[in-house]
Amino acid sequence: MTEVAGGGLPKVRVEYCTQCRWMLRASWVAQELLTTFGTRLGEVALVPGTGGVFRVTVRPDDGAAERVIWDRAVEDVFPELPQLKARLRDVVAPDLALGHTDRAARRAEGAPDA
Repeated sequence: MTEVAGGGLPKVRVEYCTQCRWMLRASWVAQELLTTFGTRLGEVALVPGTGGVFRVTVRPDDGAAERVIWDRAVEDVFPELPQLKARLRDVVAPDLALGHTDRAARRAEGAPDA
């Protein structure tokens, strides 16, 4: 189990637009993150919002600032799961190998396969 300073585990928030009916997408993303990271996360919360929001953030339990992993308003698209998992992994569990997901994330980011 990877713990952050202060003895807590990272908390992920998936904020989604209720007007756009993106709850199913948000819950699928949450399920995928919980499946991949398991006990490395303290929680994955679904947070209803409006105005076309789809944002994934992470906050360590040590009082550090919340960090945006993905924001549809900035990226102009929904995240591909490999990209999202790789970005979250880089923050909460840099030692975690994601296997084929790492290769897919590199392709999605435009980097060559290693």
